[in-house]
Amino acid sequence: MASITKIGFWGYPHPDIIKKTKEDYPNAEWIDLDIDFYYPKTNILPESYCKIIRNIIDNAMFLKPDLILAPIGKDKCDSGWFASKILADMGFNVIQTIFEDLEPKRELKICTSNLPLYDKITRITGNIIDAVDQNLPQIPAEFGFWGVPPNDLEILKLFPDTTHVYGWTRCVEAGTPADLNLEMYVDENVPTVFYAQAFCAKSQLAKYLADKYNGLYVDIDDYASNSISAKIEAFLRLS
Repeated sequence: MASITKIGFWGYPHPDIIKKTKEDYPNAEWIDLDIDFYYPKTNILPESYCKIIRNIIDNAMFLKPDLILAPIGKDKCDSGWFASKILADMGFNVIQTIFEDLEPKRELKICTSNLPLYDKITRITGNIIDAVDQNLPQIPAEFGFWGVPPNDLEILKLFPDTTHVYGWTRCVEAGTPADLNLEMYVDENVPTVFYAQAFCAKSQLAKYLADKYNGLYVDIDDYASNSISAKIEAFLRLS
Protein backbone atom coordinates (compact mmCIF):
# COMPACT_ATOMS: atom_id res chain seq x y z
CA MET A 1 0.00 0.00 0.00
CA ALA A 2 1.41 3.36 -1.01
CA SER A 3 2.55 5.70 1.74
CA ILE A 4 -0.13 8.34 2.19
CA THR A 5 0.47 11.01 4.82
CA LYS A 6 -1.67 13.92 3.56
CA ILE A 7 -5.29 13.59 2.45
CA GLY A 8 -7.06 16.58 0.95
CA PHE A 9 -10.80 16.90 0.60
CA TRP A 10 -13.50 19.43 -0.12
CA GLY A 11 -17.21 19.66 0.55
CA TYR A 12 -18.65 16.56 2.22
CA PRO A 13 -17.17 13.33 0.81
CA HIS A 14 -19.32 10.22 1.16
CA PRO A 15 -19.06 9.02 4.80
CA ASP A 16 -18.38 5.43 3.73
CA ILE A 17 -15.36 6.58 1.71
CA ILE A 18 -14.16 8.75 4.60
CA LYS A 19 -14.47 5.76 6.95
CA LYS A 20 -12.56 3.39 4.65
CA THR A 21 -9.85 5.96 3.94
CA LYS A 22 -9.36 6.57 7.67
CA GLU A 23 -9.08 2.81 8.22
CA ASP A 24 -6.56 2.45 5.37
CA TYR A 25 -4.46 5.46 6.42
CA PRO A 26 -5.04 5.96 10.18
CA ASN A 27 -2.08 8.29 10.66
CA ALA A 28 -2.71 10.58 7.70
CA GLU A 29 -3.30 14.30 8.11
CA TRP A 30 -6.62 15.51 6.71
CA ILE A 31 -6.74 18.94 5.05
CA ASP A 32 -9.91 20.82 4.09
CA LEU A 33 -8.94 22.28 0.72
CA ASP A 34 -11.94 24.65 0.75
CA ILE A 35 -10.21 26.90 3.29
CA ASP A 36 -8.10 29.90 2.34
CA PHE A 37 -4.69 29.22 3.90
CA TYR A 38 -3.15 32.20 2.07
CA TYR A 39 -0.87 30.02 -0.02
CA PRO A 40 0.47 31.45 -3.29
CA LYS A 41 -2.14 31.87 -5.99
CA THR A 42 -1.90 29.92 -9.21
CA ASN A 43 -3.16 31.10 -12.58
CA ILE A 44 -4.88 27.81 -13.37
CA LEU A 45 -8.41 29.19 -12.98
CA PRO A 46 -9.82 32.54 -14.09
CA GLU A 47 -9.52 35.34 -11.53
CA SER A 48 -13.28 35.92 -11.78
CA TYR A 49 -14.27 32.54 -10.42
CA CYS A 50 -15.57 31.05 -7.18
CA LYS A 51 -13.01 31.74 -4.44
CA ILE A 52 -13.67 28.38 -2.78
CA ILE A 53 -12.81 26.48 -5.97
CA ARG A 54 -9.72 28.64 -6.43
CA ASN A 55 -8.75 27.75 -2.86
CA ILE A 56 -9.06 24.05 -3.73
CA ILE A 57 -6.74 24.32 -6.71
CA ASP A 58 -4.23 26.65 -5.02
CA ASN A 59 -4.08 24.52 -1.86
CA ALA A 60 -3.63 21.30 -3.82
CA MET A 61 -0.81 22.78 -5.88
CA PHE A 62 1.00 24.05 -2.77
CA LEU A 63 0.37 21.18 -0.33
CA LYS A 64 0.62 18.29 -2.83
CA PRO A 65 -1.72 15.92 -0.94
CA ASP A 66 -1.09 12.23 -1.59
CA LEU A 67 -4.81 11.60 -2.00
CA ILE A 68 -7.81 13.85 -2.64
CA LEU A 69 -11.44 12.97 -1.88
CA ALA A 70 -13.45 15.04 -4.34
CA PRO A 71 -17.24 15.42 -4.09
CA ILE A 72 -18.65 15.96 -7.57
CA GLY A 73 -22.43 15.44 -7.29
CA LYS A 74 -25.39 17.54 -6.20
CA ASP A 75 -23.81 17.51 -2.76
CA LYS A 76 -21.17 19.88 -4.16
CA CYS A 77 -21.35 21.47 -7.63
CA ASP A 78 -20.22 21.19 -11.24
CA SER A 79 -17.20 23.32 -10.39
CA GLY A 80 -16.11 20.68 -7.89
CA TRP A 81 -16.45 18.07 -10.63
CA PHE A 82 -14.37 20.16 -13.02
CA ALA A 83 -11.73 20.77 -10.32
CA SER A 84 -11.46 17.03 -9.72
CA LYS A 85 -10.84 16.42 -13.42
CA ILE A 86 -8.25 19.20 -13.63
CA LEU A 87 -6.35 17.89 -10.61
CA ALA A 88 -6.49 14.30 -11.85
CA ASP A 89 -5.24 15.45 -15.25
CA MET A 90 -2.34 17.17 -13.48
CA GLY A 91 -1.33 13.90 -11.86
CA PHE A 92 -3.03 14.01 -8.46
CA ASN A 93 -4.52 10.85 -6.96
CA VAL A 94 -8.21 11.79 -6.91
CA ILE A 95 -11.16 9.73 -5.69
CA GLN A 96 -14.46 11.21 -6.87
CA THR A 97 -17.37 10.82 -4.46
CA ILE A 98 -21.10 11.42 -4.70
CA PHE A 99 -23.16 11.78 -1.53
CA GLU A 100 -26.77 12.43 -2.51
CA ASP A 101 -28.62 10.55 0.25
CA LEU A 102 -31.70 12.44 1.43
CA GLU A 103 -32.48 10.54 4.65
CA PRO A 104 -31.24 12.64 7.60
CA LYS A 105 -28.38 10.94 9.43
CA ARG A 106 -28.10 13.23 12.44
CA GLU A 107 -30.28 15.40 14.66
CA LEU A 108 -29.58 19.12 14.41
CA LYS A 109 -27.77 20.16 17.58
CA ILE A 110 -25.16 22.67 16.45
CA CYS A 111 -27.17 24.88 14.04
CA THR A 112 -29.67 25.68 16.79
CA SER A 113 -27.26 25.86 19.74
CA ASN A 114 -26.05 28.77 21.86
CA LEU A 115 -22.55 28.69 20.37
CA PRO A 116 -21.22 31.78 18.57
CA LEU A 117 -22.00 31.55 14.86
CA TYR A 118 -18.30 31.23 13.98
CA ASP A 119 -18.02 28.22 16.30
CA LYS A 120 -21.25 26.70 15.02
CA ILE A 121 -20.07 26.65 11.42
CA THR A 122 -16.47 25.60 12.06
CA ARG A 123 -17.67 22.80 14.34
CA ILE A 124 -20.12 21.56 11.70
CA THR A 125 -17.41 21.41 9.03
CA GLY A 126 -14.94 19.91 11.49
CA ASN A 127 -17.39 17.08 12.17
CA ILE A 128 -17.23 15.95 8.54
CA ILE A 129 -13.99 14.06 9.17
CA ASP A 130 -13.86 13.77 12.97
CA ALA A 131 -17.43 13.44 14.19
CA VAL A 132 -17.97 14.28 17.85
CA ASP A 133 -21.28 13.79 19.62
CA GLN A 134 -22.73 17.20 20.41
CA ASN A 135 -24.72 17.95 23.56
CA LEU A 136 -25.24 21.69 23.44
CA PRO A 137 -27.81 24.04 25.00
CA GLN A 138 -30.51 24.94 22.47
CA ILE A 139 -31.86 28.46 22.01
CA PRO A 140 -34.66 30.02 19.93
CA ALA A 141 -33.53 31.84 16.81
CA GLU A 142 -33.43 35.63 16.83
CA PHE A 143 -31.47 35.82 13.56
CA GLY A 144 -30.47 33.47 10.77
CA PHE A 145 -27.44 32.87 8.58
CA TRP A 146 -28.18 30.99 5.36
CA GLY A 147 -25.49 29.66 3.06
CA VAL A 148 -22.23 27.80 2.78
CA PRO A 149 -19.25 28.37 5.10
CA PRO A 150 -17.88 31.66 3.75
CA ASN A 151 -14.34 32.14 2.55
CA ASP A 152 -14.23 35.09 4.95
CA LEU A 153 -15.14 33.35 8.19
CA GLU A 154 -14.59 36.58 10.10
CA ILE A 155 -17.96 37.92 8.93
CA LEU A 156 -19.59 35.29 11.14
CA LYS A 157 -18.35 37.21 14.17
CA LEU A 158 -20.75 40.05 13.28
CA PHE A 159 -23.72 37.89 14.29
CA PRO A 160 -25.08 37.34 17.81
CA ASP A 161 -24.99 33.88 19.41
CA THR A 162 -28.76 33.66 18.93
CA THR A 163 -28.23 33.11 15.19
CA HIS A 164 -29.39 29.79 13.73
CA VAL A 165 -27.71 28.23 10.71
CA TYR A 166 -29.62 27.44 7.51
CA GLY A 167 -28.79 26.47 3.95
CA TRP A 168 -26.13 24.00 2.83
CA THR A 169 -24.33 24.17 6.18
CA ARG A 170 -27.50 22.97 7.93
CA CYS A 171 -27.68 20.10 5.44
CA VAL A 172 -24.11 19.15 6.34
CA GLU A 173 -24.98 18.83 10.02
CA ALA A 174 -28.00 16.71 9.09
CA GLY A 175 -25.72 14.48 6.98
CA THR A 176 -27.61 15.29 3.76
CA PRO A 177 -25.55 17.82 1.77
CA ALA A 178 -27.64 17.25 -1.38
CA ASP A 179 -31.04 17.84 0.27
CA LEU A 180 -32.33 20.85 -1.65
CA ASN A 181 -35.59 21.03 0.29
CA LEU A 182 -33.72 21.32 3.58
CA GLU A 183 -31.29 23.76 1.99
CA MET A 184 -34.19 26.05 1.07
CA TYR A 185 -35.77 25.87 4.53
CA VAL A 186 -35.68 28.88 6.85
CA ASP A 187 -37.82 30.02 9.77
CA GLU A 188 -39.77 32.63 7.86
CA ASN A 189 -40.22 35.06 10.76
CA VAL A 190 -36.52 35.10 11.67
CA PRO A 191 -34.49 37.97 10.11
CA THR A 192 -31.94 36.13 7.98
CA VAL A 193 -28.83 37.04 6.02
CA PHE A 194 -28.66 35.00 2.82
CA TYR A 195 -25.02 34.61 1.90
CA ALA A 196 -23.51 33.35 -1.35
CA GLN A 197 -19.94 33.13 -2.53
CA ALA A 198 -19.55 35.32 -5.62
CA PHE A 199 -19.67 33.35 -8.90
CA CYS A 200 -21.40 30.44 -7.11
CA ALA A 201 -24.60 28.93 -8.52
CA LYS A 202 -26.11 29.03 -5.03
CA SER A 203 -26.43 32.81 -5.41
CA GLN A 204 -29.59 31.98 -7.39
CA LEU A 205 -31.12 30.38 -4.31
CA ALA A 206 -29.79 33.02 -1.93
CA LYS A 207 -31.27 35.93 -3.89
CA TYR A 208 -34.62 34.20 -4.39
CA LEU A 209 -34.97 33.27 -0.72
CA ALA A 210 -33.85 36.70 0.48
CA ASP A 211 -36.59 38.30 -1.62
CA LYS A 212 -39.17 35.72 -0.50
CA TYR A 213 -38.48 36.14 3.21
CA ASN A 214 -37.50 39.84 3.29
CA GLY A 215 -33.96 38.95 4.26
CA LEU A 216 -30.63 40.47 3.31
CA TYR A 217 -28.82 39.04 0.28
CA VAL A 218 -25.04 39.40 0.21
CA ASP A 219 -22.43 37.89 -2.04
CA ILE A 220 -18.73 38.18 -1.34
CA ASP A 221 -15.89 37.23 -3.64
CA ASP A 222 -12.83 37.13 -1.40
CA TYR A 223 -13.14 39.06 1.87
CA ALA A 224 -15.93 41.33 3.05
CA SER A 225 -15.52 45.03 2.35
CA ASN A 226 -16.30 47.58 5.04
CA SER A 227 -19.53 48.42 3.23
CA ILE A 228 -20.69 44.79 3.23
CA SER A 229 -19.88 44.44 6.93
CA ALA A 230 -21.74 47.67 7.67
CA LYS A 231 -24.74 46.47 5.66
CA ILE A 232 -24.90 43.23 7.69
CA GLU A 233 -24.52 45.08 10.99
CA ALA A 234 -27.27 47.54 10.04
CA PHE A 235 -29.63 44.71 9.04
CA LEU A 236 -29.06 42.93 12.35
CA ARG A 237 -29.46 46.12 14.36
CA LEU A 238 -32.65 47.27 12.64
CA SER A 239 -34.41 43.90 12.36
